[in-house]
Amino acid sequence: IEHIHYFLFFSVSLLALGLYTVNAVYGDTITMPCRLEVPDGLMFGKWKYVSIYLYPIYVLEQPSQPEILHQADFLETEKLKMLGECVVRDSYPEGNVTWYKNGRVLQPVEEVVVINLRKVENRSTGLFTMTSSLQYMPTKEDANAKFTCIVTYYGPSGQKTVQSEPVVFDVHYPTEKVTIRVLSQSSTIKEGDNVTLKCSGNGNPPPQEFLFYIPVITFSFLGKPMLWPRHSEITILTNVLCVPDLDLQLTPSGEVTKQIGEALPVSCTISSSRNATVFWIKDNTRMKTSPSFSSLQYQDAGNYICETTLQEVEGLKKRKTLKLIVEGKPQIKMTKKTNTNKMSKTVVCHVEGFPKPAVQWTVTGSGSLINKTEETKYVNGKFSSKIIIAPEENVTLTCIAENQLERTVTSLNVSAISIPEYDEPEDRNDDNSEKVNDQAKLIVGIVVGLLLVALVAGVVYWLYVKKSKTASKHVDKDLGNIEENKKLEENNHKSET
Repeated sequence: IEHIHYFLFFSVSLLALGLYTVNAVYGDTITMPCRLEVPDGLMFGKWKYVSIYLYPIYVLEQPSQPEILHQADFLETEKLKMLGECVVRDSYPEGNVTWYKNGRVLQPVEEVVVINLRKVENRSTGLFTMTSSLQYMPTKEDANAKFTCIVTYYGPSGQKTVQSEPVVFDVHYPTEKVTIRVLSQSSTIKEGDNVTLKCSGNGNPPPQEFLFYIPVITFSFLGKPMLWPRHSEITILTNVLCVPDLDLQLTPSGEVTKQIGEALPVSCTISSSRNATVFWIKDNTRMKTSPSFSSLQYQDAGNYICETTLQEVEGLKKRKTLKLIVEGKPQIKMTKKTNTNKMSKTVVCHVEGFPKPAVQWTVTGSGSLINKTEETKYVNGKFSSKIIIAPEENVTLTCIAENQLERTVTSLNVSAISIPEYDEPEDRNDDNSEKVNDQAKLIVGIVVGLLLVALVAGVVYWLYVKKSKTASKHVDKDLGNIEENKKLEENNHKSET
């Protein structure tokens, strides 16, 4: 059957032995198969049209490509305006029209996105024409937005879509900020120069009229300069008065990456025609002194700002920024201790490095890990990772730390829980440093006290021994004198006799 006409609905049957459905597009040639075998005793076969109300078979027509007509010359912020109409012609059955902005569906929003759809049927052809109008209130961000419309319809093979060409609209918005530029061939302006000033605004379209207020010192009212208006985009000041000058140079500036331990000289130089104050800010906190880096540490990393202001001119300031990154290869120190229950041991891997190293553990030997790895908070390039182990025999624990700079490996031998061993003290954090110092001072004081007591005891003992020896000598001398006197008396007695 050729030259299918619109609204031709039909079914095909052969003595009620079979029913076939055929979908076709207008203008196609279709073939209606009859695949059933002819029953015995059949004398003839006949094709027959059946009522359209019982068996509808659709004849489809692909719609034309959507067009956006009656486009607005421009759009204005804060105003709801007709953007255009999307027209889709010659479709059967009727399709569904959808608006898009930058590839995203535009949903109706009261007083912001208003969409109306009209559908018209051509009685002579039976085809439909759809017209969808879009009223839209834009924002400044819609200046380069692409608007499209898409029609969705059903064809012989299923759902299909056809898209319009994208359109872009000029968006008008008022001026919100006005700036003044100095048009000068020289980078510096001195007293007596002629200065050209240009005024500009950020609106669209750009403002064309400006009103300069030029201070005139010659005429004054109550001792204050008079301001004389001048209508112009550009104005020229002749023989200007003294102009405050302020400039700042930061070396280095921008983003700087250094290695830990390196030196980094930093200078912030101010050029000013008047008294200027300079101060430093690190990570939004004002610093008491200027930064100085003879040996960079991880805590030195951060965002530094050098800012200067003129004391005599309100609002005149300059600032430059330095983003300092301190990198370092992973450094590892391992410690161990026996837990109070004597049934397990804790091994800690203390890690330093930036970027933050990733830590892995390996165990050589038999032993059960009681818990998974626990990590402390990463602060100033330092953190620690620990595990608790109950070794059944001597084992070796290996800590592996790796970042983009290097891979570092350190191992530690741990004895079985039945074998006593020396526990290395864990590194204390900053919060416990004072307690550790106090304990150390106490221990040193006790040792020094004991030494002093021993020294005093030794001196006392030495003095006692020395005194004892002296007394003994005196006794011996006295005893000798007594013996000598006795002998003299005996000799005298014998003489007398």
